[in-house]
Amino acid sequence: MLIIGIAGGTGSGKTTVVNKIINSLPAGEVAVLPQDSYYKDSSHIPVEERSKINFDEPAAIEWSLLVEHIKRLKEGRNIEMPTYSYLTCTRQEETITVKPREVVIVEGILVLTDPVLRDMMDVKVFVDAAADERLIRVIARDCVERGRTPIMVLNRYQDILKPMHEMYIEPSKRHADLIVPQGGSNVVAIQLLTDYIESRLKRSNS
Repeated sequence: MLIIGIAGGTGSGKTTVVNKIINSLPAGEVAVLPQDSYYKDSSHIPVEERSKINFDEPAAIEWSLLVEHIKRLKEGRNIEMPTYSYLTCTRQEETITVKPREVVIVEGILVLTDPVLRDMMDVKVFVDAAADERLIRVIARDCVERGRTPIMVLNRYQDILKPMHEMYIEPSKRHADLIVPQGGSNVVAIQLLTDYIESRLKRSNS
């Protein structure tokens, strides 16, 4: 089993990179564990307080559960991956069954910040993009998918996203084996990564 970590700032194009890798490999060979699925449950916090939660710091993630789930997959066991709602800021009752696959991608802004998780990865990738490009994508996404207004997104960017990016995400770049500039539009870097994954899979299957 090949464990790949894909990190990068919010709106950097991580999901695009992940999807291009999945689409280039044989169907059913890749399992994806999004960091966002492992946000700690906030249902015990009053609704009016939940909007103040900082989702961009490592303390927001239940790393121990994510690590445990990767261990189970490596042992050949299924896991029940949690689901999280950004609209209510709570973990949902529904889970997603994830089966062991040849490739497991762990994707999220902070996945290279946790040393235990990092040590489990065979390949560490950082998807890089200019700050203004990331901001444009975040505004578009959060207004459509998360019910926020543009001014709410801009305020959050100034108060949380930008300082957390500089404090946690950008420094985690030094742990990466491969940095992908220009996000999901870097065809050459994505092809190199995909070729490497395929060569590793051939070696493990031979």
